Amino acid sequence: MVTRLNDVLLRQRRMDVFYYPSLVLLAAASTTTLVNESKNKRTRDTAKEERDMQNIRLFTGEMMPLERHKVRIVQKLELLPVEERLQKLQDAKNNLYLLRNKDIFLDMLTDSGVNAMSDNQMAAMLNADDAYAGSETFYQLEAKVKEIFGLDHFLPTHQGRACEKVLADLLVKPGHLLPMNYHFTTTKAHIVRCGGEVIELLCEGGEECESNKPFKGNMNTQALRDFLATNADKVPFVRMEAGANLIGGQPFSLANLKEAAAITKEFDIPLVLDASLLQDNLYHIKKREASCQDMSVREITRAIADCCDIIYFSARKFGFAKGGGIAMRESPQVNRLKELIVLNEGFLTYGGMSVREMAAITIGLEETMDMSVISQGPEFIAYMVGELKKRGVPVVTPAGGLGCHLNAMKFVPNIPGEEYPAGALASALYIAGGIRGMERGTMSETRKPDGSENIAPMELLRLAIPRRVFTLSQIKYAIDRVHWLWENRSLIEGIRFSKEPQILRFFIGELEPVSDWQEKLAKRFRQDFGDSL
Repeated sequence: MVTRLNDVLLRQRRMDVFYYPSLVLLAAASTTTLVNESKNKRTRDTAKEERDMQNIRLFTGEMMPLERHKVRIVQKLELLPVEERLQKLQDAKNNLYLLRNKDIFLDMLTDSGVNAMSDNQMAAMLNADDAYAGSETFYQLEAKVKEIFGLDHFLPTHQGRACEKVLADLLVKPGHLLPMNYHFTTTKAHIVRCGGEVIELLCEGGEECESNKPFKGNMNTQALRDFLATNADKVPFVRMEAGANLIGGQPFSLANLKEAAAITKEFDIPLVLDASLLQDNLYHIKKREASCQDMSVREITRAIADCCDIIYFSARKFGFAKGGGIAMRESPQVNRLKELIVLNEGFLTYGGMSVREMAAITIGLEETMDMSVISQGPEFIAYMVGELKKRGVPVVTPAGGLGCHLNAMKFVPNIPGEEYPAGALASALYIAGGIRGMERGTMSETRKPDGSENIAPMELLRLAIPRRVFTLSQIKYAIDRVHWLWENRSLIEGIRFSKEPQILRFFIGELEPVSDWQEKLAKRFRQDFGDSL
């Protein structure tokens, strides 16, 4: 309607005739109507999201997170007797990465590549266009990434770690300094490999395990400004991680990202976002940031993207399937990155992914814009954190994304950092319940040049909660076994490396307990639980 009226006005001007004021008023009225309708729709959409977000109250008054999905495909799980769990742990050299999946009851190691896919994702996989080059499935994925982020280019990779590699290969040189809110293990490894140094500028209180600060993943923007004022010539980019993984999946606020973006723009330095855990960060922005509560998830996502020059992600987390990619603005670096993608990953229309995975990611990214989909993980995490806190178990608060994080420094304060408190606690939890978690502490760090341990400021056992995988009864089982372990924590002692790789040692290193404490723990379990597994 408005377009047609504008055409009429334009023709009248070209004919040098007078146009009627009433026609202008009609155009203005039509525009106002359209704006009001848009506002009303936005209000309705926001109200629907609010309904989707609510926990369900039982008749007893109990609040509980209720699954907004039904299970249609299942996988059988085995819970081994405690004596067999002890033996399997010893066979795996006390490294939970080396356990076989069939020997695990609840796998809470990670949310990477193990999220449940929706029926629409599975259907899309069957309809993928299988081609080495020029697949329509890739172009559909590319269009979805551009639609969500509003950036000019999309380069596919097989996972997030591949994004880190090609970006580091291209941008990081010896002597470079890389400011970020917090590092991730593989990110840091690639930067150091290329001769760079990570500079962590986390906000004050970000490394406090217990607090009520809603955005502990924020960048210290004043520290960023001060650092760039004297080091800008050594900084190839500034990195923000959406949901700082190693400090408990803690989110940053949209306001903080905007501040960081304004500073990087002032110094003409690119801002790079690791969006692998973006969906949990979106949830927390929507829930906790007052200025964003009337925004849709899609609007928050675009506002985040508007701050960034490059966004990379692991679709194993963000998109619910196996893949990854780099979205970026027009830049002289685009063609150079394309060359590295072809060299390292594959052709530009698949990047190491199967077309089936690309089809699933396209649907998964759209589903990520739905609050009822992305709320399930954070709600289950918050429930687990709250229940453990009631039992006196030390956990990271407020609940973040990715999983529930146990504070090993308080759980097993008798274990020194050199004997890996979080790693020992992970071993103990497998013995106690067949539950595999992930150590996030000193064992995940690298040694100092003199060979001494780089003691981590936080020792966390991460119990990841993959999306749409576990039922609430399984979460309650995990809570119970952690609670039992807390009551028997005096039995837990340390572990040490018997075979230690130099790079990312926590993945493939071999460890041993410092005493026979694991046998004692298994014996106590049998005493307390009798014939129960």
